[in-house]
Amino acid sequence: MLCDLFFPRQCVGCGKLGSFLCSDCCRGLPRIVTPFCPKCGRPESSGNLCHSCWGWQSNVEGIRSPFRFEGVVRKSIYALKYHNLKAISPTLCQLLVEYFEANPLPVHVLVPVPLHPRRLRERGYNQSGLLACGLGKLVGLPVSEDCLTRSKDSQPQARTVSAEDRRSNVVEAFYCRDRMLEGKQVVLVDDVCTSGATLDACAMALKHAGAVSVWGLTLAREV
Repeated sequence: MLCDLFFPRQCVGCGKLGSFLCSDCCRGLPRIVTPFCPKCGRPESSGNLCHSCWGWQSNVEGIRSPFRFEGVVRKSIYALKYHNLKAISPTLCQLLVEYFEANPLPVHVLVPVPLHPRRLRERGYNQSGLLACGLGKLVGLPVSEDCLTRSKDSQPQARTVSAEDRRSNVVEAFYCRDRMLEGKQVVLVDDVCTSGATLDACAMALKHAGAVSVWGLTLAREV
């Protein structure tokens, strides 16, 4: 492509020209492997519920993430999310596809975690929407981008201190416009899972609108 001639693709990890993630950096990505908490997906040596999930009456069936939110993965997500590098999204989608095909979830439809309209105007795009649409196209699943809405412009979850703060931060932050997902198995797609509070709040809204199950799938998670 002409744009690659004037603005060559460069690995966000090592700077090598040719692609946004070179083969060497891809092999070194910080993957999450078993054992992990069956609810939130955080690495857990026992393979049982982690301490954060004990006693948590969550709405989301479970959360799965292929990578730890560190190193090259963090740089890649920041490039997509904060530096307008939308062109990296197909590369990140392919990583999600590889994980999703190896670790399938019950799903009829993919739903991206929405941004508040103010943040969407500021950023110009929803990075979770790019990931969900790319994943849906590659695995042949429909994507519903307009059924779930963020009505509360709460502060970013990364700025909150504790899991309690994160859950309070997104209370009643989401609602469904209609019941078009009634009876459906939904997989929520987001870039990063911090505590799972955002995904859980989304799952609550989706279930109130009739979804029968909701799983979370994020490219990375904090551990």
